[in-house]
Amino acid sequence: MSEPIRHIAILGAGVAGAILARRLSALPGLKVTCLERVAPDDHSEAGTGLNVGPNAIKALRACDPALADAVVAQSLPWANWRVSLADGSLLFDLPLARVADNAGIRIRWSELYRILREGAGPAIHYGCEITHIGPSQRDDTRTRVAWTQNGVAHELDGIDLLIGTDGRYSTTRAAFSGLPTPRHVGVAILRVLVEDRSGGLVDDYEQWFNRHHRLLAFRVPPNHIYIAGTFPVAAGAPIPASWKTPEAMRHAFLPEGRPASPAVQWLVDAMCEQVADAHWARMQESDVLFAEPVRQVLYLGDSAHGMAPTLGQGATQAMEDASCAARLIEQAVAAGNLNVRHWMDAIDAARHERIRFAMELSVRATDTMLQGADPVAGARWKTEPPFLDDLSRLFRDIAMGQGA
Repeated sequence: MSEPIRHIAILGAGVAGAILARRLSALPGLKVTCLERVAPDDHSEAGTGLNVGPNAIKALRACDPALADAVVAQSLPWANWRVSLADGSLLFDLPLARVADNAGIRIRWSELYRILREGAGPAIHYGCEITHIGPSQRDDTRTRVAWTQNGVAHELDGIDLLIGTDGRYSTTRAAFSGLPTPRHVGVAILRVLVEDRSGGLVDDYEQWFNRHHRLLAFRVPPNHIYIAGTFPVAAGAPIPASWKTPEAMRHAFLPEGRPASPAVQWLVDAMCEQVADAHWARMQESDVLFAEPVRQVLYLGDSAHGMAPTLGQGATQAMEDASCAARLIEQAVAAGNLNVRHWMDAIDAARHERIRFAMELSVRATDTMLQGADPVAGARWKTEPPFLDDLSRLFRDIAMGQGA
């Protein structure tokens, strides 16, 4: 076949974009162009770690077993979730095997990007600065994208399917629907990646509470520990500069009148030593939108649904989205169905309620980080059957659409 049947453009080679670029570029009759702003070796925006839920690994393995194996091989397993008070008093200790069919993973963001982008090979074009996104000059349902690369201007017009995988502040979504208004959860979060000098005090996914302040940490390859701490903050309020000091962090995360556990003491000391490197943000979510109603534009990952990070479902759901979209498009092409709107509708039908469930559960699980929260009561209800049933649904039901 000399001419492509459909031209697909993917904007952003993050988690979802790189997976899609790899899968769709291998399909006969499709021409796939994935545009990424940064250089191939630029991971400057990915200097922390993340835990990826069991559901993402299950979904990726159903879509692309070789890529799933490559990701797992460069990570550590997320097999347990433990919650304690800052003095070490245990509140919650859950082996994920009780609620999942397989382990999740712990990995550095930069390493995950490297594996996924290398897996997509030449389908990804790097160093691309988008200069225009809008309707096609040929057809109202199709789109046009212009960009520069190495100082040279490029343009694609008449794109059959434009896929925005360019993050929470998606330029693609802004061009057609406008950016959604964020809903602030009421929590500020700081993140930092430190060298592991704990002597084995920190390993798998664990949380420690001091009043309504949560400290979270886990080890990632090659020899680092990812640390995240939370502060309650009024919805929409700025993060006070006074919180970004060692004194404020020690007050927030170390218990008063009793010693901290050795792990907590080490984590707080390490976090304070690298206070200048900490990344701060406010937890927020946004309305779900997978498909534009008129034009053939699809959103996946954070572009489609910004969500609270409480249950580690941000990158996780981006993997689910991409795995589902790739599977459904592959099945449609194999069946001779080249109707792009049908592809979009099938993806939306498979993913919409799944994402709403994941977002709602993530916000509910944030209760222990809100102003005045009781971490003991908050941990207790998470050990009871209703929450464990929801967690099992989150980690096991991957919503891959028809044929999955």
